[in-house]
Amino acid sequence: MICYPNVKINLGLKVLRKREDGYHDLETLFLPYPGIADRLEIITGDDYSRILSDLRERYPSLTQAISEDGKLMITLARREGVDWDPLKDLTAKAYFLLSAHYDLPPMKIYLEKLSPVGAGLGGGSSDAAFALRMISTLVNLDLTDQELASYAAQLGSDCAFFIYNRPMFGSGRGEVLEPFELDMKGYHIEVFIPEGIAVSTADAYRGIVPREPEVPLKEILHRPVSSWKDCLENDFEQTVFVKYPALASVKAELYKKGAIYAAMSGSGSAFFGIYPD
Repeated sequence: MICYPNVKINLGLKVLRKREDGYHDLETLFLPYPGIADRLEIITGDDYSRILSDLRERYPSLTQAISEDGKLMITLARREGVDWDPLKDLTAKAYFLLSAHYDLPPMKIYLEKLSPVGAGLGGGSSDAAFALRMISTLVNLDLTDQELASYAAQLGSDCAFFIYNRPMFGSGRGEVLEPFELDMKGYHIEVFIPEGIAVSTADAYRGIVPREPEVPLKEILHRPVSSWKDCLENDFEQTVFVKYPALASVKAELYKKGAIYAAMSGSGSAFFGIYPD
């Protein structure tokens, strides 16, 4: 089974308060962005890969690992190389999470990592959510979206969003989701990824001052897109721009190029602009 996990952007991101569990309560609108996607294949142990030969041809080396019990083999391909343990990749964690609750057969995971790492686009979270759904389908677990989202939330704060993969208003850590009707008729979105800058979420949170917004985020999102420049904010820009001044210039450049609205996605470093069609 082959799928193409897409990334997301955040329309507005408000950090409201620090929680007793160490996380922060936030509000944001998650929006799928299909323009950037990974390629993910998961097969049972006796099946053969449809993409492995292609990966071997196009990548100088592949990163592989096998779990101690031999039930999972994972192969990662990335132009920049892989600097993390494949068995700690979120797709592998998705398999291990479900295997703790269900008797899963041996499986092989092949992930071509095309989305950027440390860009605030949620590529890893998307991979995890798609992996959960794919595994459920392969072994006929018949998990509902609600059940899949519950498992996804255990893997990351924004993983559950990708189970639904449609505009969703997120609160709590980002895992409390509700459908949101967004009127974007007459506009399109373009994502820009600065080279050489990856922002850690920990750095983004460092120095941030949680606060309740004067105007509720939902109310702002229902206003015309043309008004968002003056009222729709990503709170992480305050701290990230201090450490990475070049990113403030990226945002300004998007406006110079005609964006009606521009912002950093998540904790950065990716940006997006909204343009008239």
